[in-house]
Amino acid sequence: MTAESPRMTVFDPDSGESQPKEALEALIARIEAEVGELQFPRFTKDDSLNLGLLLVELGKTRKLPIAIDITKGDQVLFHVALDGATPDNEHWIRAKQRTAARYEVPSLLVGLQGRLRGGRIEDQGWYDESTYAAHGGCFPLYVKGVGAVATVTVSGLPQQQDHDLVVEALREILTSMRTG
Repeated sequence: MTAESPRMTVFDPDSGESQPKEALEALIARIEAEVGELQFPRFTKDDSLNLGLLLVELGKTRKLPIAIDITKGDQVLFHVALDGATPDNEHWIRAKQRTAARYEVPSLLVGLQGRLRGGRIEDQGWYDESTYAAHGGCFPLYVKGVGAVATVTVSGLPQQQDHDLVVEALREILTSMRTG
């Protein structure tokens, strides 16, 4: 007789329900692995355009109501709102982008690490929700040996889906850079 291993529950960052700490830790580990994996050999304005256009293609093909932004410092390298995106997405893009740029990790990871410490980062007195958002959808663009040089942000879907769409596009762009 063999014992079946219990299925790991997936952590839902949008849920207000109590969730297993192991599921939270597994999602944090997954995102930390993505940070290690998704490193560019370089990141140019042409690379920004290619990444932005890929996200547009994914969004249009799937009929996603998203806004997309790629920013380097104070310079917007790419920005578009697809059908269904709202003006609220602009606020979310900037707030998630500021969070990822400040901490140099994905915005989703900032929020999850706060939860791992027993709360929400948003509940800290110093955390200004009008400026920052610890919600998924913004991923720093890392160059090997340099660190974070820009950010790519998607807004319009539930935060985990925003994050996963960005990661999907980053994987595809990096694969094309390696084979091209």
